[in-house]
Order: sequence, then C-alpha cells, then structure tokens
Amino acid sequence: MNPNIVRWCARLTIERYPHEDGVAGQPMSSAPFNVLRLGYRKGRDPRITTHLALVSRALGATNFLLAGDEDPELFENVASVNERFGGEMRCEHVSGAMGWLKRFTQNDAGDGEPGVAIHLTMYGEPYREVLPRIRRDRPVVVVVGGAKVPGDVFEYAQYNVAVGNQPHSEVAALALFMEGWFGQGGTERHFPNARLVIEPSARGKSVVDKDREKGSDQ
Repeated sequence: MNPNIVRWCARLTIERYPHEDGVAGQPMSSAPFNVLRLGYRKGRDPRITTHLALVSRALGATNFLLAGDEDPELFENVASVNERFGGEMRCEHVSGAMGWLKRFTQNDAGDGEPGVAIHLTMYGEPYREVLPRIRRDRPVVVVVGGAKVPGDVFEYAQYNVAVGNQPHSEVAALALFMEGWFGQGGTERHFPNARLVIEPSARGKSVVDKDREKGSDQ
C-alpha cells in the first residue's frame, strides 16, 4: 500500500477521537495531559529524565510529574526553557507514586472523578491500535517507567501500550505516543509567550529574540 495513504488513514482515525465504547468521537478536550516518570535516580539518569520533561513540554503536556528522588535543579532547567522558549508546563515531585496512580485512576484525577492512565511498555498493545479507543474527556497520565517498574502499574493503568515490542528508548516512545495523541499539532506547536523563536531553515540556525526586537523598535 502507498505509505502516504497509510499515514493519511492513521491521521484520520486519530483525529476522530472515538471513545472506548464506540460512540462517535468529539473534538479533543482541554483535559490535563500529565506525564509521570517513575523511579528517578538523581545523579544516575538526569539526562534521560530531562529529555523526557523537554519532550513532554514541547509536545503539549500540562504537567511533568517526577517519582523517585527529588531534583530541584532538573525542575529549574525546565523552568528556564519555559522562560526562553515559552510554555507553561508545570513540574512536580510525587511521593508514593503507586498510591498517587491508584487514586488518579480509581478515585480522583484532580476534579473528584477518576482519570485515565496509559502505561508505555514494550510488552503492551500496539499504540496505534489503542489510541482511537482511549477516551479524551478525562485527565490523562502517561506513565513512563524507570529501572524497575512495579507490577501495580500494569494493574492500575487502563491501557498498557507499546511503541514497538523491542527494547528502545523511553524518550522515543513518549515522543511517538504524544505525536499520535496530539497529531501534527504536537510537533508543530508554538508558544505565544516565547522570548526565543526558532525559524525553520534548510541551512544554518535562525533564532528570533523578541526582547531584542522590541528594544530596537523603541
């Protein structure tokens, strides 16, 4: 089959946003989209976790939640990116991740009602097949595992999905899943409060500093 047709069909399916019960979908809601990083070990995997946070921010997450060791410096780095390149993604440390996840999926996702958890694991179902079934009218948390993933995650998450059933990077898995969730708008997202704006270019680097432009206009 022509690969362009395959991509078009996949995009059409995702943009319909059907609910799990098969009812015709509605436009994407503004429900919070959270990313929960499990088992963070300060000093051992800060680069990977920082990249997970940056992917979350760039592709449209509302909150980045960190379970495991606390790391204010990591959060400060993300805040610095927000300040320069725009966006308002919040970072928060979560104590007792399994209790938090159980409460989120079974009792209260922040508004008194249960939310939806999606666990990224290479043992799960193909993510492109699962995406159309996930309801989008409730707050969502995408769970990204660490060195050891508690078995409770598979139980509490309504969806265990795989971006390929081979060993791979959790950063790549998160990026592909979020691109599938948000569609083309995820990877082409622009933040209105950005100070630095990168202009796409076939050669070299082009970055606009809005503060300097304002200064030159005065």
